[in-house]
Amino acid sequence: MAAMLTDCPPRNAALLAGFLESDRLRTLEVPRDDRLLTLRNSIDSALGAGTTAAVRQACAEFLSLASDFYRVSMPAVRVLAARPVRVREGGWAIELFGDYAPETALIRVWMRTAVRKQVTSFGTFLSTLCHEFCHHLDYQRFGFRDSWHTRGFYDRAAALYHHTRGTPTKPLFWVPVSGGRWRIDWPRTNRGG
Repeated sequence: MAAMLTDCPPRNAALLAGFLESDRLRTLEVPRDDRLLTLRNSIDSALGAGTTAAVRQACAEFLSLASDFYRVSMPAVRVLAARPVRVREGGWAIELFGDYAPETALIRVWMRTAVRKQVTSFGTFLSTLCHEFCHHLDYQRFGFRDSWHTRGFYDRAAALYHHTRGTPTKPLFWVPVSGGRWRIDWPRTNRGG
């Protein structure tokens, strides 16, 4: 499993306060009904069909319902084909699964793998969509000046993902690394403690 790291804490005091607040905010309320679970099936079916238009429509319906529940404006969504890859010296590469632009409230998600151009797995796609929507919530619902990858952010994204997927939420266990960052301890997280 890939290493998931938090961002480095910002040095600017005003930004640091928001970063620490995001880190402390470890829960996210989710609907008590199955409205998002139903749309999960639409996204899964659309991915199976393999057309960007069908996937975009299913994502838009999911984002509309989620936005209504969280009382935020609905972000726009673009579903793109193969993930872009950035190759660096030394032979390592980074694939972009999705992103969020706060200036335009636009979520972009890629539905095909970078190398083989195969439709991505449903779990990976849904996780990316929930992750990017949580960036939207950071700005629109929580009023953060930036949306950092903090432990709290990952906990909030996991809560939304697991609720939508219909799977039990696992507590995330963290290990400190250099620079004030944290890394998810996957073996401990997968064991449940």
